[in-house]
Amino acid sequence: MNQNHIQHIQISAAIITVSSTRKQENDSSGAAISTLLTTTGIPISHYAIVTDRIEAIRNELYIAMKTANCIIINGGTGLTHDDCTIEAISPLLHKKIDGFGEFFRMKSLQEIGTSSMLSRAIAGVIDGKVVFCIPGSTPAVTLATKELILPEITHILSHANR
Repeated sequence: MNQNHIQHIQISAAIITVSSTRKQENDSSGAAISTLLTTTGIPISHYAIVTDRIEAIRNELYIAMKTANCIIINGGTGLTHDDCTIEAISPLLHKKIDGFGEFFRMKSLQEIGTSSMLSRAIAGVIDGKVVFCIPGSTPAVTLATKELILPEITHILSHANR
């Protein structure tokens, strides 16, 4: 990677868990993301759990964007009738990062096999802030955060803010 493209950017993260059943006490995926981010020095400025409703997801995203430039939304990315995270976020993205979803599925293939094709993980940029939508299982959020988001977040934000 050409280091000339990397700017010094203060990163602040938001974690939004989309679930109709999880509470803060049992949100192991939100906790895993939080631990991975804070261990690498990225502060969490916003955390919330919202239901699987397009309006609820969008409203929480807008609140998170007031304090965070890295928003990680976990859950609601599958194929069930109530999964609507992708439908809520995708139309709002100014630029999509297609490689994120492609790499996530490629890496998931090694861990869970061909069922990784069911993942609709996406990422993109809104007003210079990056939004990641990932499956809600703890192994999935760990994979996405550790192997894809953390290694590239400064690079992504540098490009998104040029």
